[in-house]
Amino acid sequence: MAQSRKDPRGRVLRKGESWREKDKRYTYTYTDPLGRRKWIYATDLMILREKEKKLMKDQLDGLDLYAAGKATVNNTFDRYISTKYDLRDTTRSNYLYTYNKFVRETFGKKRLVDVKYSDVMHFYLHLLNVDDLAIATVDNVHCILHPTFELAVRDDIIRKNPTDGVMRELTKKSGKNKGIRRALTRDQQRIFMEYIAGHPIYYHWWPLFTVLLGTGCRIGECLGLRWEDLDFEHKVISINHAITYYRSVEHKRQTVSVSLPKTEAGIRTVPMLDVVKEAFEMEKEQQFDMLGGLNTQIIDGMSGFVFQNAEGNVPNPQTVNQTIKRIVSSYNAEELLKAAKEKREPTILPEFSCHVLRHTFATRLCEAESNLKVIQSVMGHRNVETTMDIYAEATEEKKQQSFEGLADKLDNLF
Repeated sequence: MAQSRKDPRGRVLRKGESWREKDKRYTYTYTDPLGRRKWIYATDLMILREKEKKLMKDQLDGLDLYAAGKATVNNTFDRYISTKYDLRDTTRSNYLYTYNKFVRETFGKKRLVDVKYSDVMHFYLHLLNVDDLAIATVDNVHCILHPTFELAVRDDIIRKNPTDGVMRELTKKSGKNKGIRRALTRDQQRIFMEYIAGHPIYYHWWPLFTVLLGTGCRIGECLGLRWEDLDFEHKVISINHAITYYRSVEHKRQTVSVSLPKTEAGIRTVPMLDVVKEAFEMEKEQQFDMLGGLNTQIIDGMSGFVFQNAEGNVPNPQTVNQTIKRIVSSYNAEELLKAAKEKREPTILPEFSCHVLRHTFATRLCEAESNLKVIQSVMGHRNVETTMDIYAEATEEKKQQSFEGLADKLDNLF
């Protein structure tokens, strides 16, 4: 039988209680509704237990408030997030950031039982039209609110989930589709890469963007690559983890960590194209020439990362996106001047993020390969439906070309 812990006076300490020799204080450890570890202190055990009682009463009052139907949306969300004990730290931080930024100070203050379908619709429309959020960001908000209200339905606090069907209706009204990310055309892809390769400032980014465009990796997967993940002999790349930058809820600062890919299907191997192999070799040469050696940063026990910035650390995905923005802006400014001098229409690059490079690779892959299972495996899609959507979009132009050729043949028959 386990021996009970006792304080210096021989009193048995309860679960969560401890006595610290260092400062002669009693401590009670507990977990708050957001899943964060918290502590309360006292110099006397009886005072500590009074604080424990007050804490328990506050928690029960919150439960009574919820059960009586007087809770706000904020109360319910806090209760919901406290039940998600198995969330990754990055996911929890993203949920809390999104909720606190867009919901807590406005819609979150509404009483839960008073919220109707139309209230949710008006709130989403306000985010979309007044706050000028992207439809994908509004969908992120919905993905938090929907399970929050669903918890209240399951607890018999409300009868129906007022968020049901709102996003479907919203996309109809707004005429926007949250799932579409336009890939770069072949010409845009060529212009972008040629501009980087010949630019005196941006040329050192060529290897990273080549790997993104030549593997279809998510940005976190690409930045997480280690030299040991690259098999130059068999020309394959192992994708088995990702680097994630996120704002820590507990420490309120940006943290970098290693995590598994977005889905189980994300753990995969992809072929190493010749141009990608060349990019890795160039990256290694550049790091020795410009930085004096390879990346030595250690993240969660892992080291030997392929890419590094000027400080010797793995680059931040946000930095990569900002770099794309600067490159596109620089190219477009130069192209406008050249086009004006040459009296022609300029070829302008659209604004895009590094995830569009993944979508661009997927599009090129779909144009060259018709086996959906092969495409799904290379891309690391969990559902083949995602692959089919990209394939349908990528082959639309080819379908048009086929019909034009068919039309010519049929015309000759009449």
